[in-house]
Amino acid sequence: MTSSASLPSTASGPTVSSDPSDRRRWFALAIVMTAAFMDLVDVTIVNIAIPSIKSDTGASFSSIQWITAGYALAFAAGLITGGRLGDIYGRKRLFLIGIGGFTLASALCGFAANPEMLVASRILQGGTAALMVPQVLSIVHATFPAHERGKVFGLFGAIVGLGAVSGPLLGALLTEWNIAGLEWRPIFLINLPVGIAGLILGRKFITESKAPKALRLDLIGVALVTLALLMLIYPLTRGRELGWPVWGYVSMVGSLLVFLVLVVFERKKASKDGSPLVELSLFRVKSFAAGIAVQLTFGIGLGIFFLVWTLYMQMGLGWSELRAGTTGIPFSVAVSFAAGISVQKLVPRFGRKVLQAGALLMIAGLLLYIWESDRYGMGITSWQMALPLVVMGTGMGLIVAPLTDAVLSEVPKEHSGSASGLINTVQQMGNALGLGLVSVVFFGSISDRPAPQEVGPAFAEAFQHSLWWVAGVLAVIFLVMFALPARPRQHVEGGDEGMDTVAEPEVELGKEPALTP
Repeated sequence: MTSSASLPSTASGPTVSSDPSDRRRWFALAIVMTAAFMDLVDVTIVNIAIPSIKSDTGASFSSIQWITAGYALAFAAGLITGGRLGDIYGRKRLFLIGIGGFTLASALCGFAANPEMLVASRILQGGTAALMVPQVLSIVHATFPAHERGKVFGLFGAIVGLGAVSGPLLGALLTEWNIAGLEWRPIFLINLPVGIAGLILGRKFITESKAPKALRLDLIGVALVTLALLMLIYPLTRGRELGWPVWGYVSMVGSLLVFLVLVVFERKKASKDGSPLVELSLFRVKSFAAGIAVQLTFGIGLGIFFLVWTLYMQMGLGWSELRAGTTGIPFSVAVSFAAGISVQKLVPRFGRKVLQAGALLMIAGLLLYIWESDRYGMGITSWQMALPLVVMGTGMGLIVAPLTDAVLSEVPKEHSGSASGLINTVQQMGNALGLGLVSVVFFGSISDRPAPQEVGPAFAEAFQHSLWWVAGVLAVIFLVMFALPARPRQHVEGGDEGMDTVAEPEVELGKEPALTP
């Protein structure tokens, strides 16, 4: 049993405190949430500025592709390792190293003298983000008692929704303002003051935590998981631009074999010394396994939607970056509001039905969007898009925060870093799969060389076709959600927030944990 009133103690164990006078954990929460927001924005902010980067640096199309793909590859490949390093060496330490490296890499990106330096800096930025991001959920999981995590994950869901749409808007504003004649460079330089503040305040307010049992880094596991992820995500990221070569399909099939080798090796590693990179016993926890499946499928849907939505507005309707960015504001507001109330108010009463209602709302929003796009054609306005975006955003908000809560609700604190890395990695894999499917569901319905007057209608039709695919993915998600626990453990056992103790699951390596019915 873990006392929620216990004060932070040693650096080797998890620290939780529910004392209302203990404000340090809330300052720590603000710091790690800001870092998470900074990463979410940085993933999308670059796309808007690509025309400016290309004209200013003379970058080739290959370099432009690597500016976006390099970050995604380094980020996805390092997430599981980054999470495990936090378990071993301390989540605060790895968070500070990550945010410091991310800030330095952002400066190198902003002052890049040529495309090659920018590509290298973006790869470094993705790698350091992989050290920083897994620690966010790990620090939350290890710092806050179970009965407070609902509120915290509600805030996290709101940040996710805000970051998903804020990147293009912020990128459009910074590029259009052309601050001090720097053109695209402020989209990276804006990270400097935020990162420096996070580094200074993080040292002061974040309490160190690590796995209470001594662990060692599984170097062979690191090599296998990195190789498998690169073999899967690289062809998906570059496949369409390269014309889907045969080696890409061979690489993706080969990645499945490497994943299989990884599973076999990690099982042996766990039985030998109890220090595997991927804690496979986590998948015996029903809420974790089901949540990971939902996370992967949800990532596929989002990967398709956000890209085709941007292509539809900018290339199909011919809207400016700023107009396309501001059109997403209702979506962002709806996500943030729904995420804020879902975990704290709705999930304790209705459990997983909240997530399923979110999936149905997103489907309803997509169908409404398809109808409006078909009815108004090329004359559709931002205001007409507001209603389907609000419906979709509300649905997404009902999913993102409770989903994180459900996935981590029964995870032992000593494995929170590994679990957090897996959550983020699966989300990235889903997004990459979704981006790969865009070439099929969107570009596959557009002729190779449409006449200039047919480009807009062709993109609008492809957009509608793609949304049907996303609606189908969400229908699958709705069904998979039946495998989630009816309610996360803390809502079943934690009781009122005023309780002094909360039951924490005790899971030993290689043993079947008790599951929530």
